[in-house]
Amino acid sequence: MKHLALAAALVLSACATAEAQTPACPPAGYDRARLEAIKADGWTIASDRERNRLARALTACLASPDPTMRDGIAFEAYAHWLRGRQLSVETMRALADDLDARLVANDPNGFERPFAALVLSEVVRADRIEAYLDPGARMRALDDALRYFTSVRDYRGFDAAEGWRHGVAHGADVLLQLSLNPAFGANELERIADAVATQVAPDGHFYIYGESERLARPILFMAQRGLISEAHWTAYFAQFSSVGETPYGSQAGLARMHNVKAFLQALFLNARLSESSADDVLLPGVEAALRALP
Repeated sequence: MKHLALAAALVLSACATAEAQTPACPPAGYDRARLEAIKADGWTIASDRERNRLARALTACLASPDPTMRDGIAFEAYAHWLRGRQLSVETMRALADDLDARLVANDPNGFERPFAALVLSEVVRADRIEAYLDPGARMRALDDALRYFTSVRDYRGFDAAEGWRHGVAHGADVLLQLSLNPAFGANELERIADAVATQVAPDGHFYIYGESERLARPILFMAQRGLISEAHWTAYFAQFSSVGETPYGSQAGLARMHNVKAFLQALFLNARLSESSADDVLLPGVEAALRALP
């Protein structure tokens, strides 16, 4: 009995230690009321040290089942601080590493990985505006974002009680920011475009939360960089012109037709309306793919 009691005590101790080491949401020293007060004050934290410390701790809230903590507080705080250049280089680099790891974390509720991707889009945007990642870290961010994006199989969007998940759209936001980074050339842009193609029409799923438009955005902005030829884009869009033998005879066929059309139409409309002529290289291929659809 003594041995059993000792074993039980060791297990309880180990669990307590693990729990103590698990990042908390809200972070220690901040309850929800305090975080909401900071938000109401425009995310103002006078102390640079305190702001950066909170920024490093707040990533735990990206897995929160509470949409207000996850989206209305954590994401909004990061977007404000990163766009306002209010975080140190050391903190931004730490966030990049933290978020890269969360992209592959066990995520039973389906919140952490999509919101890690959404915040990562802001982290890599900050690097695009003023570079702070070294080439290796930047390439890891690209590799991890592509790995995450192409692995998404949870296509849930919005739930009135649980809020957003939106893995494909959030992943596309990361790819958009990476595609605009001048450190990446045509080879990296082609990798991004190929990744986008894998999620244009997932088997049997109808996009209903604006995913097709979000998928179109990195393609549009890549085209505006002028690094990929019209011939390459035309060949790229040809893969979407086939929707199977019975596109109107099954749910899978209807889903593919719906999603492919939404993606191509979003590209065509935006390229036509854009003030830039650089994305006109998309139009021949997009139009040909649309005309080939039944």
